[in-house]
Amino acid sequence: MTDTSTLEHAAPAATAIVDHWVGGAAWAGGSDRTGDVYNPALGAVQREVRFATAGDVDHAVEVASDAFASWRDVSIAKRQQVMFAFREIVNARKDELAQILTSEHGKVLADAHGEIARGLEVVEFACGLGQLTKGAYSENASSGIDVYTLRQPLGVVGIISPFNFPAMVPMWFFSIAIAAGNAVVLKPSEKDPSAANWMAAALAEAGLPDGVFNVVHGDKVAVDALLEHPDVRSISFVGSTPIARYVYETGTRAGKRVQALGGAKNHMLVLPDADLDLAADAAVNAGFGSAGERCMAISVVLAVDTIADALVGKIAERMATLRTGDGTRGCDMGPLITGAHRDKVAGYVDVAAGDGATVVVDGRGIDVDGDPNGFWVGPTLLDQVPTTSAAYREEIFGPVLSVVRIEGYEDGLELINSGAFGNGTAIFTNDGGAARRFQREVEVGMIGINVPIPVPVAYHSFGGWKASLFGDAKAYGPHGFEFFTAEKAITSRWLDPSHGGINLGFPQHT
Repeated sequence: MTDTSTLEHAAPAATAIVDHWVGGAAWAGGSDRTGDVYNPALGAVQREVRFATAGDVDHAVEVASDAFASWRDVSIAKRQQVMFAFREIVNARKDELAQILTSEHGKVLADAHGEIARGLEVVEFACGLGQLTKGAYSENASSGIDVYTLRQPLGVVGIISPFNFPAMVPMWFFSIAIAAGNAVVLKPSEKDPSAANWMAAALAEAGLPDGVFNVVHGDKVAVDALLEHPDVRSISFVGSTPIARYVYETGTRAGKRVQALGGAKNHMLVLPDADLDLAADAAVNAGFGSAGERCMAISVVLAVDTIADALVGKIAERMATLRTGDGTRGCDMGPLITGAHRDKVAGYVDVAAGDGATVVVDGRGIDVDGDPNGFWVGPTLLDQVPTTSAAYREEIFGPVLSVVRIEGYEDGLELINSGAFGNGTAIFTNDGGAARRFQREVEVGMIGINVPIPVPVAYHSFGGWKASLFGDAKAYGPHGFEFFTAEKAITSRWLDPSHGGINLGFPQHT
């Protein structure tokens, strides 16, 4: 039977306030500032979270620096054992973690389990660090001279993660960072902070030494303290494009290595030869899963005129079967994260209608299987959305699917490539030549061919183009280990013993 004592520190019901996690234990810090943590399905505050001061961040970084000094020297085999153990703990208690995600984010339990599974894929990838961190060796590059490379950990690394995937995104970064020998300070979203503490306790139980993984909660004060701290060597960020740009510019100005993943406006191009049932299923799943609060959601369907009516009809039919409500009740879609965000998303529907779009399915004010005070917007379908509308141009980050009618492939490609974002896109077609041309010509980092949400598996890397990614390094995969390590090149020459070097024979008595 597995000991659960260390996990009780972070269980949501255990305390009315979420502490920081520093040095292997919950820590109150030195601030009296706190933020409210809601249950979005109830629209009610369920606990508070502490907000760190700059001094609190300084303390966490100091603890991490001390822990790094010894963790970097721990063998690859031991680091792998810790990551394997963490994977087993999370997998065994994924129901517990899923409940935390649903209670604070609002996503339905099925989505929460999917998030955990995708996070564990990267943990499993990180367990192969022995293969992934090997250097290269060139013997006799010049006469008697060998050249080889080493990859070594950076030191203390900072992670700033978003509200929409409070378990998966941190795992994308910290599993690789820790496996590579770094120490971590994580600043999770203040909207759903408990998952971070739960994972911190699980890492401690897995055998990770105190101080290697730390969590500081808070707002911009904590973010800026991480960005500007001289002992934080790198920053990994996922969030909106304006904040990603700020994180990248501030962090690099402070001399840090930065990977900052921003927002998206992902298009799905549907050609006349596509399987419309497959396309309609994909549009519904990619548009409304996790209430549309994901950077890889499909938010725009580019439908060729000749099949647009049929496709819109099929999408609307499927939407009629969706249940919106409390994530613990077997519903298809849960609430949005806050009341303010709900109002913002609903406002985009007003904007689109005012700009001439047709509201085919209206998710505002729907009946839900849940508390009426929850932060609800149901699945919404807009047709004939003008490309000049803010509802088309801006990231809505909610369950609003816009259909833009086009004449053909060229029009669709031009719309995608002219957009500010370049995160994900998809094409639905049975024409291999069209698909091959699309993957070559589209200016987007992640492309699906008859796949609506083309999130790469863990041994490839995740990241977009244009305003969807700041910095050169994508998340996880080969980019992950390159980002969290620094390379050294060594040029070496050793004289042969025949040239007066060490006598390699046995000692002689004289």
